Amino acid sequence: MVLDEQGMQDYGRRLGRLLGPGSILALIGDLGVGKTFLTAAVAEGLGVTEPVISPTFTIIREYESGRIPLYHFDVYRIDDPGEMDALGCDEYFYGGGLTVVEWADKIAESLPPQTIVVEIGYGEKETERIVRGPRLDACKERDARARKDRG
Repeated sequence: MVLDEQGMQDYGRRLGRLLGPGSILALIGDLGVGKTFLTAAVAEGLGVTEPVISPTFTIIREYESGRIPLYHFDVYRIDDPGEMDALGCDEYFYGGGLTVVEWADKIAESLPPQTIVVEIGYGEKETERIVRGPRLDACKERDARARKDRG
């Protein structure tokens, strides 16, 4: 789908309202395409009150003020997917919050099978983004199945 800035924000907010504990959202796209912008919108949908900033140098930021915790990873600086184990990523992936991973293609083999992948690309106009990801109703169904499977 082709979205402008408002459309991206609406999409992110809806994802934040829809996804539940243990959900993992993998964001893939070029530098500056809007991964952190989308993450901030997801945080809004969760009710997070803190400003969301990219954790490029810290790898992860945790936001606890929403209806569930938001774990925001930026793995741009990860050179070996095995480094994710050292960060204790499984505690986040299988924890009680929503995990968003920017640059997720760098650690694809470390992501659980229930991960929801959203690819963001530049559109024809400067203000447009092409977003490839599951429909929101499909996200809700997949998320519910994954939570049920985890027990």
